[in-house]
Amino acid sequence: MNAVELDRLYKTFLLKKGNGFRRTQQEVVAVDSISLSVEQGQSVAFIGPNGAGKSTTIKMLTGILHPTGGCAQVLGLVPWAERGQLAGKIGVVFGQRSQLWYHLPPDDTFDLLARIYDLDKQMYAKRKAMLVDRFDLGQFIKTPVRKLSLGQRMRAEVAASLLHQPKVIFLDEPTIGLDVVARHELRDLLREWNREDGLTIFLTSHDAGDIESVSKRVIIINHGSVVFDDKVSTLRRRYLGAKVLSLKFHEPPKTFSMPGVTVVKANGYALKLEVDTNLVEIEQVIQHLLRSGPVADITIEDPPLEEVIAHIYGQRKLDSEEQSCQEGKRQDGSREANLATTSRLISNCASLSDSQAKEVRSP
Repeated sequence: MNAVELDRLYKTFLLKKGNGFRRTQQEVVAVDSISLSVEQGQSVAFIGPNGAGKSTTIKMLTGILHPTGGCAQVLGLVPWAERGQLAGKIGVVFGQRSQLWYHLPPDDTFDLLARIYDLDKQMYAKRKAMLVDRFDLGQFIKTPVRKLSLGQRMRAEVAASLLHQPKVIFLDEPTIGLDVVARHELRDLLREWNREDGLTIFLTSHDAGDIESVSKRVIIINHGSVVFDDKVSTLRRRYLGAKVLSLKFHEPPKTFSMPGVTVVKANGYALKLEVDTNLVEIEQVIQHLLRSGPVADITIEDPPLEEVIAHIYGQRKLDSEEQSCQEGKRQDGSREANLATTSRLISNCASLSDSQAKEVRSP
């Protein structure tokens, strides 16, 4: 059974411009006929540039927004039609919006949420104790939220969203603003929960570390449409056309130059290169480097995932601009053809009028 199913989900907004009687309306497409499914227990990264439609999709999947068209189901329920039933089966964390009461400690918020979800007291007590232990909340569970660090607050946010034992959790930018240590801690907790408890995770993030650490599948959305849907490893393999070589020498190497290879950094005994594998094979580069000097250490790495994703965004933007340019040329050609047709009609009418005038003057 699938935890999440989308079938041609579509959402538009009306954007109003102008003042007074000169106001105009423009329809903006936020989500453009998305179709996908997520199996139960799967961890999925749903990513894209700003304005791509990620948050809008999550708001429709949680019942906050109604779609303009299409349909969707989460755990067999239609989110916007059966929101009350769905609320007890899903958890939601928005990185920029808190569900914790600002002036209350997390402990009080947990008690309040238990009442809202109508949880059994004994079951709730066991669940809360387990969450406090696994998320390491004991040191600040009685501290008002306003006095917590951002990392502490986000751990409490995720714990609060898991309080009622949801089967699916939607995370919208959960690590935004967190420092490196807090990010790693939160990623480890999410990965552990997915692996051991079978929790379905639907994650949006601009942080490539979140994607690599938490998710096994990545869905890329751009301009409201899905442009990539596959494993993270496939994303790297399909779009990576470069390798990064880092070398250390026993003595300063000779000056290195080779087509398809860019020297990123050269510092005494160390050398860092970027190799375009579409132009030159990595084996040839290594053989050339071994002749440059005695090598002490060498590592071969893929470029950061951020670069891969940025490349996809950039390629899609170029394709969109090229399509718009071609459409513009077609419109220009059609306009020129229409002008030529109009000119011929005017010329024919003028000739016909001259001919009729001559006939009238002739006896």
